[in-house]
Amino acid sequence: MAKWTAFPHDNADYVYDAAALKKKWARLHAGDTEPFPKDEKVLAAWALFHAGEFQKACEAGLKAGGAGITVANKAQAIYANYLEKSEKTKLEMFLEVAQRAEAQQAAEPKNANAYYWQAYAIGRYGQGISVAKALAQGLGSKCKNALETAISLAPKHADAHIALGAFHAEVIDKVGKLLARTQGADTATGLKMFKEALKLNPTSAIAMIEYANGLVMLEGDKRMKEAEQLYADAAASDPLDAMERLDVEMAREELEE
Repeated sequence: MAKWTAFPHDNADYVYDAAALKKKWARLHAGDTEPFPKDEKVLAAWALFHAGEFQKACEAGLKAGGAGITVANKAQAIYANYLEKSEKTKLEMFLEVAQRAEAQQAAEPKNANAYYWQAYAIGRYGQGISVAKALAQGLGSKCKNALETAISLAPKHADAHIALGAFHAEVIDKVGKLLARTQGADTATGLKMFKEALKLNPTSAIAMIEYANGLVMLEGDKRMKEAEQLYADAAASDPLDAMERLDVEMAREELEE
């Protein structure tokens, strides 16, 4: 495995021992509803993830197997999305996560995050190659079905609601409302998903960011003020781990432009 780019911020506040991680678990995993791990090796992999040691977290998760696959998928997907410089490597990483998550579904058909990480990786891959191209390859319905499955298995999965909202928004934005209907995408469902995500996880910077983007894609300039406020709220939120810090930094950069 080639060396991954290091987390670019001070991670001192995000280094948790097992006891601290247990205490903060519910808040740290409000987005993905991942259960607290029974296996110490999996817990250690999560500690690495929250501290921004994404490559080590991925390797430790793969080595642990079982529930460790979820840590590996999350670490690789988040790393690829925010920190990988090479577009080619990024797309390869997303495909790898999608394949691993699909294999995980076969082994654990009731694991919501096996479906969520497949959908997340396919969605980001689709954005990378162009949404229209991804839809032509049938990736849209694959992504949508996986997210709907994740939500049916874990109705409080805020991140799956965000991603499903983003799916509706992206498709409508890129191919128009009429064609979007053929992909099962509509404005009302998209907005509903974003609202639900924020209700489930009100402190989530990424929920605020994606909702802001979605509002503008779905409703245009008339929602710009609301979108800007959501970005400001995201930029002002207090990150509890490395991933949240990357979200907050992204919101800050957007506001500075």
